[in-house]
This record gives sequence, structure tokens and C-alpha cells, in this order.
Amino acid sequence: MEISQLRHFLAVADDGDWSRAANAEHVSRATVQASVAALEAERGEALVEAGPDGVALTDAGRDFRAEARARVAAAPPPPPKAGGKAKASKGKGRAPIVKGQPKPYPKRQGR
Repeated sequence: MEISQLRHFLAVADDGDWSRAANAEHVSRATVQASVAALEAERGEALVEAGPDGVALTDAGRDFRAEARARVAAAPPPPPKAGGKAKASKGKGRAPIVKGQPKPYPKRQGR
């Protein structure tokens, strides 16, 4: 049971919707669903049930929420994410010239 899985479960429990929970945790919806499914598999019981109005906690989910909050509160905060700009590629953008093969692009016309 990882802290990130517990955070994802708590986001679903608080928001009642997969998409809003994913946005709150800055991950994809599939990641949140996979985390909750892994928790359910590990515990051997259903924690949430999806309905037409969103996601609702089962009785086991309500009982587990307090334990999850305590574990998340006791855990160290997540490390800050690295920031910065992505660097542009400085490649030539062409296929390499192989000795003895014709050039992969047409020759430019001289002036």
C-alpha cells in the first residue's frame, strides 16, 4: 500500500468523481482508477462503487477513509517536482548520409 495510492483514494472519496480526483492529484484518470483498484485488491474488498451520479464509498471504504487519512498525515510530504524548460533538440533533422548510397534528400539547386 503506497502513499500515492492512499492519496488517490482520498481524492476520490472527497470529490466523488474520477476526473475531479485526477485533476486534484495532477495525474490521469486511469492512474487514479488503477490506484484504487490496487487498494481494493490488496484489501480484498470493494472500497468504492461507481454509479450514475459519480463514485460513492462502500461501508468498507468509509471505514478505511480514517485509516488512510492517518497514514497520509503521518507520511513525509512528497518531494517537489523539478521545473524548468525543455531543451530543444539540436539535431540536423535529416537522415545520416551513408557512404556509397544516394543522398536521402534532393540536392539543392545552385544559383
